Amino acid sequence: MTEGQKNYGADQIKVLSGLEGVRMRPAMYIGNTAEEGLHHLIYEVVDNSIDEALAGHCTDIKVIFHRDGSCSVEDNGRGIPVEMHEEGMSALELVMCTLHAGGKFDHDTYKVSGGLHGVGVSVVNALSKWATAEVKRNGKIHRQTYHLGIRQGDMETFGESDKTGTKITFMPDPEIFKETTEFKYDIIQARMREVAFLNKEVKILLHDERTGAEDIFHFEGGIISYIEYLNRNRTHIHPDPVFIAGERDNVQVEVAFQYFDGYSERLFSFVNNINTKEGGTHVAGFRGALTRCINKYASDDVVPKNMKEKMGGDDVREGLTCVVSVRVPDPQFEGQTKTKLGNSEVKSIVEAVCHEKLSIYLEQNPQIARKILTKVVDAARAREAARRAKELSRKKGSGLDLLMAGKLAECQSKDPKAREIFLVEGDSAGGSAKQGRDRSVQAILPLRGKIMNVEKARFDKILSSEEIKQIISALGTGIGRDEFDLDKLRYHKIIIMTDADVDGAHIRTLLLTFFYRQMLPLVENGNIYIGQPPLFRLGRGKKEQYFSDEQELNQYLFAQASTSVQVTVGASKEKMAGEDLITLLKNLSGYQKIIEYLTRINLWEEMVHFLLDNDISSADQFEDQNLVEHLREQLHSKDLILGTVRACRWRPSCWEFDAAIKDKAHMMITVGPQIPLISEYRSAMRQYGQIKQYLTTDFTVETANKEIAVPNWLELLTIVRQESFRGSNLQRYKGLGEMNPEQLWDTTMNPDKRTLLRVSIDDAALADDMFTCLMGDKVEPRREFIQNHALEVADLDI
Repeated sequence: MTEGQKNYGADQIKVLSGLEGVRMRPAMYIGNTAEEGLHHLIYEVVDNSIDEALAGHCTDIKVIFHRDGSCSVEDNGRGIPVEMHEEGMSALELVMCTLHAGGKFDHDTYKVSGGLHGVGVSVVNALSKWATAEVKRNGKIHRQTYHLGIRQGDMETFGESDKTGTKITFMPDPEIFKETTEFKYDIIQARMREVAFLNKEVKILLHDERTGAEDIFHFEGGIISYIEYLNRNRTHIHPDPVFIAGERDNVQVEVAFQYFDGYSERLFSFVNNINTKEGGTHVAGFRGALTRCINKYASDDVVPKNMKEKMGGDDVREGLTCVVSVRVPDPQFEGQTKTKLGNSEVKSIVEAVCHEKLSIYLEQNPQIARKILTKVVDAARAREAARRAKELSRKKGSGLDLLMAGKLAECQSKDPKAREIFLVEGDSAGGSAKQGRDRSVQAILPLRGKIMNVEKARFDKILSSEEIKQIISALGTGIGRDEFDLDKLRYHKIIIMTDADVDGAHIRTLLLTFFYRQMLPLVENGNIYIGQPPLFRLGRGKKEQYFSDEQELNQYLFAQASTSVQVTVGASKEKMAGEDLITLLKNLSGYQKIIEYLTRINLWEEMVHFLLDNDISSADQFEDQNLVEHLREQLHSKDLILGTVRACRWRPSCWEFDAAIKDKAHMMITVGPQIPLISEYRSAMRQYGQIKQYLTTDFTVETANKEIAVPNWLELLTIVRQESFRGSNLQRYKGLGEMNPEQLWDTTMNPDKRTLLRVSIDDAALADDMFTCLMGDKVEPRREFIQNHALEVADLDI
């Protein structure tokens, strides 16, 4: 018997009491402890409020990010019960501190709900440094506080109220969320908008006390408004979304869809307001009904003969934007994160409701039905053309060997898990990559020019592109829903390697568009990577060093300077060298980037410092008219042209005024609530306290043989860089072809040294919108995107 066997007895069997198990294995309950899991805490609490809304007892929800980093979710529902429970504690404490405790296990309190297991809010409590529950119920206000999921005293009653509702405030525990405990407004904003679309009777207020950012989401059109929002940057086939609603066996079904002139399908599905990213039986039911209805309508006598095609599922879903939302009393999800519905009975219910309602709609709206049918028939004909093209290409030769002759440089390994393929821009870079690669596991496929933009092309046109055919053939998975097989993937790493210029970025974007639209499982499975060739080469004698970006180059230069340079700070005569000097230079360099951006939007350095000195940190502060008047009065002493204080044009509760530099009329800024919402201003705010004393002083730089008087911090950075560059040669790479095979291997292809970015999808709707905006037919959304983000460009190669 081994030592391990001897030590394994009854006393090794541990029982975790209370919420200890949640803290020990948090990923089981919230997916992970990174950014995604952190925001899942908010979703769990909001889901409880939404369940109250589904039961008809809640119309308002407030989600507030507080300055101390905590978050509160408040609703006007019935309030968590506070009476004593048979377990010997208040019902509030039972819900907050006990797993599998809640009111959703029968259908008396909640007919349908997103929370099923009674673990949501108790998990949030367990993973919080502290939490507070406030309940308005029975004319009283009740409160209880918790630390790491453990109650801190009995529930107390501290006031009266004629309202009802629950407010949960919690602070994420940094011991659990080691990566970050900072909530991101944009992430929650997207989810709250989605929830409001799905629950047209609910108004959701989202407010960030840290910045003053605020949104109110309320959509009376429900999922019809959702479809209009999703298709706002697309050209519609028919003007108004089709809406279907019905109920059978206590399952409520809502579906809205609209066809657009593109070729991809966009379908978002929800069960009890929970996003089922992987679909499930409700999606299968809708798709089956849609295909049956379209084919049935196409067979009727009213349809012209030239439109009587046999349409498959892919054909009827081409160019479809759809939202499927069902409310199910007993949903069966796959795991606590609930990404796929498994109830078999829901498929037949959704299919029956959709078939009945859609058949009636098509009969009553023949003009819209004809437009839809025309779109679907075109898709069917294109699919048939694509099938014939595939068969023809198979007859002509032996697929990969013939197609890739002389183009693909194959690797020797036969194990797909070890193999990787580089999609390289141009023959020149391809030649260097072929010579510099590890032939045992690295294959090279050079691409000539820019591939087709598949966002604007139908499937048969896509298959006519030689470059795309080479990629499809090399990967071995096939293409199209019927033929694509992830198990046949010949390389588990597909690495896009393009030049660091505008053309390279365009080619990379075209390739990503292709993989996202036509081979999405590769993206979802994490098989797509982007190579990161260096931007700079610093040569000193025979020694070479490479840097991926300017920040990395600066860090090296500052480290070099710290060994040969000493800086004396102004009147204080503070001497800085070594690590202290490196820290100062890094902080000033980062601050320089921030100021450069803010200056481009007319928020010049002196104005930034003025606002920061006045502790302007939140848009909410501009609700105080006296404060805004005081800011304007202080600016009178500066050489500025000032406008009068007026009500804010876009935020009625706030005040603002214009300020411009004399003799520089183009340098005009509106001093108002928008400034604290600028992320770069908030970055400046975080750094300002550490470096404030160095922004208004002079310096002396001492080297081995001289002293240099430096008037300000910007000049200090310039002088230090110049001293570090002495005796060196700096080269900025634009093309991979500028590197010889050895350099390309050392910097970009060597697994021990290279940096790869894995392509992933965090928000499917956002990703879809971005591809539509940047790669689609409509010019206006793309122009608006460029105008809104033009000032964020750091390097523009014209």
